Amino acid sequence: MGMLKEFRDFALRGNVVDLAVAVIIGAAFGAIVSSLVDDVITPLLLTPALKAANAQNLDQLSWGAVKYGKFISAIIKFVIIAFILFLIVKSFKSIEKKKVPAASEPSPTEKLLAEIRDELKK
Repeated sequence: MGMLKEFRDFALRGNVVDLAVAVIIGAAFGAIVSSLVDDVITPLLLTPALKAANAQNLDQLSWGAVKYGKFISAIIKFVIIAFILFLIVKSFKSIEKKKVPAASEPSPTEKLLAEIRDELKK
């Protein structure tokens, strides 16, 4: 019974649950970015370049048995995901900077100590 309680405490600890939620959201986010690259960016931006190179489908680019088209597609997806995460982290950091409280007025004790210090300097 002790091991079951330990496992329950471990599984329900805040950071484990947060990690599970992050993994699920990350998987969904990955699907969104994959769709963005495959369905929006590739047709709009890469299709003209691929037509010029006489390679209409990026995933089918290969040199013998080496399918470098899929690799290029994976690199593009990675760069887009990294850039979007950079923007998200940057926006959260700017929000945190705004939350920094302004310097509060000194307490009565601090005012008194400052007055004593000033008198001692005289």
